[in-house]
Amino acid sequence: MNLEKILDTVISVFRDSGSKALDVPQPASACPHPPRITSDVSREELAQIHRERAAARKMQAEMHSLRMDMLYKLSIADKVRNEIFWFPHNMDFRGRVYPCPPHFNHFGNDVTRSLLLFARGMPLGEEGFRWLKIHLVNLTGHKKRCSVEERLQYAHDMLPEIMDSADKPLDGNKWWQNSDEQWQTLASCMEVTKAIRSGDPTSYISHLPIHQDGSCNGLQHYAALGRDLIGAEQVNLHPFDIPQDVYSGVAQMVEELRRQDAEKGNKIALALAGHIKRNVVKQTVMTVVYGVTSYGGRRQILKQLREEDDLTMDQKWFAAGYITLKVFQSLRKMFTKTREIQDYLTESAWLISKAGETVEWVTPLGLPIVQPYHKKSLKLISHGGRNVYHEERHSQAERPDTMKQKNAFPPNFIHSLDSTHMMLTSLYSQRAGIAFASVHDCYWTHASSVNQMNKICRSQFVKLHKEPILDNLSEFMVEKYGQL
Repeated sequence: MNLEKILDTVISVFRDSGSKALDVPQPASACPHPPRITSDVSREELAQIHRERAAARKMQAEMHSLRMDMLYKLSIADKVRNEIFWFPHNMDFRGRVYPCPPHFNHFGNDVTRSLLLFARGMPLGEEGFRWLKIHLVNLTGHKKRCSVEERLQYAHDMLPEIMDSADKPLDGNKWWQNSDEQWQTLASCMEVTKAIRSGDPTSYISHLPIHQDGSCNGLQHYAALGRDLIGAEQVNLHPFDIPQDVYSGVAQMVEELRRQDAEKGNKIALALAGHIKRNVVKQTVMTVVYGVTSYGGRRQILKQLREEDDLTMDQKWFAAGYITLKVFQSLRKMFTKTREIQDYLTESAWLISKAGETVEWVTPLGLPIVQPYHKKSLKLISHGGRNVYHEERHSQAERPDTMKQKNAFPPNFIHSLDSTHMMLTSLYSQRAGIAFASVHDCYWTHASSVNQMNKICRSQFVKLHKEPILDNLSEFMVEKYGQL
């Protein structure tokens, strides 16, 4: 089912030429026009105008594409308005699942997710109303480092703004527009307002999905595999009143290392004073678990530093390399066993693929996995008197691609554990009679069943990692590849 008032509001913004601030694509006609070519321009000015015109054409094409994509999504949403529908899923070779409908699904962006409701509603109850308000605050991003009680107090304090947003989303104070997830925040504002005005919020029948998101889920699995206590605390595998934030933790460690280097007179460290922030290191921390290289990390951090006006381009390039090195050092201190596990997986995959075999393993659920990376082959296709060469990278007749097999094994192995945990949580949620949907490591359920799903999620994670996962992997590899 979809949320009618939200859908009507999105359509209204879309018809009113969209909004860049609200992530509703504007028509290509909103693209600024490049300067005209006149007879008195110099050669250098002419070259600059041509570059600007090329950039404008590219922007217009992108804006048109995004606009048509949103039109298609809104058309589908309007077509199934007030109808019950399902999302059949497909499973990839690692066990991760994705919805088959490619355009309108719960894996989509903020706008798409805000339009979706569970078909079956459930009474909120005391705990459900509490979780609905916590969910709303989580979506705003305003209280990321605050306790649950502080978030609830913030929701209470902001209640006039929440109700104003629900009643007058485009004409009121527009408090919801200052959120990280604007449209989902608006949907939650409307749900909270309806619950309050029902007279008894605990009896209000809510259809809104409530999200419970993993804290850098890949690092959670590595911390559990390596029994890293400090790392486990950083990714919320250890109970705290205030949620821990691994990205802020790494940023603090990098800043401390920078300060020490600055005291020794390091020029890059001195230039980076005040520039080590959470957003600068976040993407690199997130992708370390998926095998990002020092070069890749440097490019990620350089992208974040581009907006820093008080650094030259040369300084930014060297600074990005410096920060990447410090991020890797900080993570090695925080997750002492993670690098050892990654090295073990990488080395194993290299030896296996060098011997001419593909890397295989079996998940704790018994799902056999084969990495499908082979050397590319060119297949000649003749049709209508024309010859076309098709590049095939998954032909089992070709030798394994050693580099891809080696680099992909650590992230794919973690993805397979992530999918195993999701499937176990889904199965036990169904057994308990509660609704469940997932976007990889972000689990959705009714507000009234969040506590129950949280218990299932945690108990299944513990059961999964009580298994001797690495020992079982080692035994499987020795048995399968021991004769190579």
